[in-house]
Amino acid sequence: MARDLEARDLTVAVFGAGTMGRGIAQVCAQAGITALLFDPRAGAVQEAIAAVDKALEGLVSKGRMAADVKQGVMERLKPIASYDEAASADVVIEAIIESLDAKRDLFRELEKRVAPDAVLATNTSSLSVTEVAAGCARPERVAGLHFFNPPPLMRLVEVIGGLRTEPALVTALEGFVKRINKHPVVAADTPGFVVNHAGRAYGPEALRIAAQGIASPREVDLIMKEAAGFRMGPFELLDLIGGDVTHSVMVSMFEQYFGEPMYQPSPQMTTRVAGGLLGRKSKQGFYKYDGAPEASPPTVAVSEQPLPASVWVADEDGGRELAGWLEAAGVKAQLGGAPAAGAVCFVTPLGEDATGAAVRLKLDPARTVAVDMLGRFEGRRTLMKTPLTTPETLGAAVAALSAGNKAVTVVNDSTGFVAQRLLAMIVNIGTRIAELRIAKPSDIDIAVEYGLNYPKGPLALGDSLMPARVLAVLDGMHAATLDPKYRATTWLRRRARLGVSLLTPD
Repeated sequence: MARDLEARDLTVAVFGAGTMGRGIAQVCAQAGITALLFDPRAGAVQEAIAAVDKALEGLVSKGRMAADVKQGVMERLKPIASYDEAASADVVIEAIIESLDAKRDLFRELEKRVAPDAVLATNTSSLSVTEVAAGCARPERVAGLHFFNPPPLMRLVEVIGGLRTEPALVTALEGFVKRINKHPVVAADTPGFVVNHAGRAYGPEALRIAAQGIASPREVDLIMKEAAGFRMGPFELLDLIGGDVTHSVMVSMFEQYFGEPMYQPSPQMTTRVAGGLLGRKSKQGFYKYDGAPEASPPTVAVSEQPLPASVWVADEDGGRELAGWLEAAGVKAQLGGAPAAGAVCFVTPLGEDATGAAVRLKLDPARTVAVDMLGRFEGRRTLMKTPLTTPETLGAAVAALSAGNKAVTVVNDSTGFVAQRLLAMIVNIGTRIAELRIAKPSDIDIAVEYGLNYPKGPLALGDSLMPARVLAVLDGMHAATLDPKYRATTWLRRRARLGVSLLTPD
C-alpha cells in the first residue's frame, strides 16, 4: 500500500541541487517537511542552500516572511553526502538530467537503501514515467511529480502514474502536492503530459506564420499581447525558454507521437540553434539582449490619408460589430448589399484569407481588405490585405481603423490572420488532450493557466471565442491548405455542432 504522505513528520529527499532540485527542497521545507538535499558535484548542495537562504532573506527584508519562520525553513533543509543518508526518506524526488539511463540508475541505487514502501518520484518533463519505473524492482511505487520552474513561484505540479504505478499512490501524491501548497493535476503517462503537450501550439504556429512572411516576430508578439491578451508573445517566450530547449521539445513531441502533423517542428529553429541564436541565454534570439537598439519593421500602421467617405462591410460574422467601429470613427458604413463603385470593401473572414473572401463575395480584390473579428479584438486591430490591394485602399482602411488612436497592424494575406491561427491551434490541441483522456477537461484548463500563464485554458478560451467559430477557422485553414496540421479534433467538432461547452465531458 502507498505510504501515508499526510504524516506530520514526513521526510523528503531531493536528488539534484540545481534550480529545480533546490526549489523543490525549498517548497517542501517551507511546508514544514524535512528536506534532504543531495548532489554528486562537490559544493553543489552548499551553493543551493546558500541560494535558498538568500531568497528567503529577501522575503524577510520585504516583510513577506518572519525571521523565525525563515530560520525554521533553513533548519529543515538538510544537506546529505551519500545515498545511504536518504534511508529515512518517505518520498524521494529526483531532479537530475533528462536521461532515462541516469534516472533508472539512480532509482536502482536508492531502492537498495530506502524503505520498501517509500515513494520514488521523477520530476521528468519529457520521459515516460513507465519507462523510468521499468528499471526498478518495484515499479508500483514509482510515479511522476512534474514541478515547474521556478518551483517556489509556480503553483502547478503534474502528478503522473505509470502503467504499473499503484493507483492509491497517485491519490496519495495529490494530497502531498496540496500539503506543500501547490495545485495538483493528474495526467496520464503520455508525451508532454498536459502542459508541454498544450504548448505545442503557441510557438510552433507563430514560427510558421513568420516563416510564411505573414507578419514579423515583433508584430506577432504585439498582436497576441495587445489584442488576444497574452502576457508574453510567442517569440518573447521562445527567447525566454531558449531556442535549444524549445526545439528539443518540439522534435521530441513530434517523434513520440510518430509524426503527428499537429506537432510539426519548425525548420527555422534547427538553423537558429545551429547559429547560436538561442534567446536571452545567448544575448540574441528573435530579439537582442545586449543593449543594442533593435532594428525591426514598423509595428503600428499609420496613414496620412483622410478617412474614407464611406465603406462597405460584408454582412457576415463580425461584420455588424466592425460597421459599428467604423461608424464610431465617423465613417459611413454600408452593411451588406452591393458595394458602391470605388468603395473600400471590408470583409471579416474566419479561417479564410482576404483573397478567398474577395473571390467568394465577388469583390474587387484591389479595394478589399480583411479585419480579424474572431474575438472582437479592440486593443490592437489586425488588417489583412490581398496581393492586389492598392496602397490607396490600404491607407484609407488604416485611417478608418486607427481613428481614435487605435493601434493597427497590417499583415499579408493568410488563411486565418495571426491571432485566429494561434488561438484556434491552442484550442484544438487542448481538445486533443481531452480527447486522448490525458486529463479531465477542467484540469486541462487549470494546468495551462498555471503552467503556461495563458489568460485562459484552451477549453475555456474556445468557449469564449465560441466553438463554432473556432471550428470555422480550422475548417477554413484545412480546406485552403490541405494541411492535416489544421484538421479539427472530433472533441471540438462534436461540441461545436451540439452548441455546448468544450468542457462538456463524454
